[in-house]
Formats: sequence, C-alpha cells, structure tokens
Amino acid sequence: MTNNEQEMTLIDHIEELRHRLLICLIAMAIGVVISLFFGEKIVAFLTIPIGGLDKLQSIEITENMGVYMRVSLLAGLIVAFPVIIYELLLFILPALKPGEKRFVLFSIPMVTLFFLGGVVFGFLVMLPAALPFLTNFLGVETNPRLSSYINFVTNLLFWIGISFEMPLFVYVLARFGVVTAKSLLKFWRQAIVLIAVLAAVITPTVDPVNMALMMSPLIVLYFVSILFAWFARRGRADQSESAE
Repeated sequence: MTNNEQEMTLIDHIEELRHRLLICLIAMAIGVVISLFFGEKIVAFLTIPIGGLDKLQSIEITENMGVYMRVSLLAGLIVAFPVIIYELLLFILPALKPGEKRFVLFSIPMVTLFFLGGVVFGFLVMLPAALPFLTNFLGVETNPRLSSYINFVTNLLFWIGISFEMPLFVYVLARFGVVTAKSLLKFWRQAIVLIAVLAAVITPTVDPVNMALMMSPLIVLYFVSILFAWFARRGRADQSESAE
C-alpha cells in the first residue's frame, strides 16, 4: 500500500468518525428537546425521596431555570445513550476480531443494566436512608435549595451507578490477563477494606448504617466479579484453543 493510499484510508476513518459523532450530537439534541417537555415531571420525581418540591426552596432568580435545564440535559443524554453506543459500535466493530465483537456486543447491555441497577439502588435505598439523617442532623431541620439538592442527588446516583460496574471492569481486566479469579479470591480481605473506603467516599453521611447499606451490595458485587473473572479466563482459554 502506498503512502497516498494510507493517507486516504486515514482520512476515510476520520470522516467516518466525524459522521458518527454528528449523528450522536443530533440524537442528543433530539433527546434534550424531548426531555424539555418532561423536565418538570423529572424534577418532581427526583424530589420524591425528600418529600417533594414543597420541601425545597430557591434563592437565586435563575435557579429554577438552571435546574430545569440541567435535568433536561441529563435526561436527553440518557435518551440518546442507545444511539450513541450504537454509532460508536458501528465505528469500532469492523476493526475487531469475531471473539472481540461478541465481547463488545455482550458488554454494552450489561453496562447499562449494572449502571441502572446502581441508580435504582441509590434512589430507593440510599437516598431514603441518608436524607433524614442529613436534614435533621443536630436536631436542626434543614430546608435545602433546589439546585443544591438536584446536584447532590444526580452526583450521588451517578457514582453509585459507576461503582456497580465493578464486575464488568474486573471482567475486562481478567480478559486481558491482568487479574484472575484465584487472585481476587485470595485478596478478598483487602478488597473489603478498599470497599469500605469507597463506601465512605460515596456515602453522603458518616454514620455506619448508611456505610453498611453501601458496602453490602459492593461486597456482593466483588464476589460476582470473581465469577466474571472465571468466565473471562475460560473465554481466553477457548479463544486460544480456537486460534491454535
């Protein structure tokens, strides 16, 4: 292949990437427009754990509008997420081997399910347990600002959702031979200590009850990660045998 052909190939790839990113931006814009019609209901839904919008207050003139736009933007990104993942897959799949393609296609729905599982856990378990403690600490009732509450809730749910991706993260590491199920099982005590530190960082309160609520699913997910690592090891072995 000549230099000109290589240059054309690179240009073609860049052009295709630009085309995929443009579609992703259009999908996100459409998602945001759709979310604007439901922004008020989404905000009301997010305030359910604290008792509704009546429990919150605004101070700045543009605060309500800022919260409305923030929530609509996040909701639009969630709506456009399947399209974004699909377009990125179309870009990278031609360069992957058949086994790697199956792995990518398997991981995408699993990433979504684990993240949503973390968000549901945070919304239904963590927030109802943490908010009464935070708003009545020292016996002083707190009336949070709307923007402060929405930022707090969205950040908390995001990081809990990310932490629930642990099994898939371990699966990728095991797939590339960085870790094994045996090594993970051997260092389970050290892992629990790290999980305790992670729970302390994510948990919005300092009481042991909320830390235990956060630690319990993470410990379960760690042992699930060991199972995922075992499957990844078997997948590597089968792929090696097929290659031979």
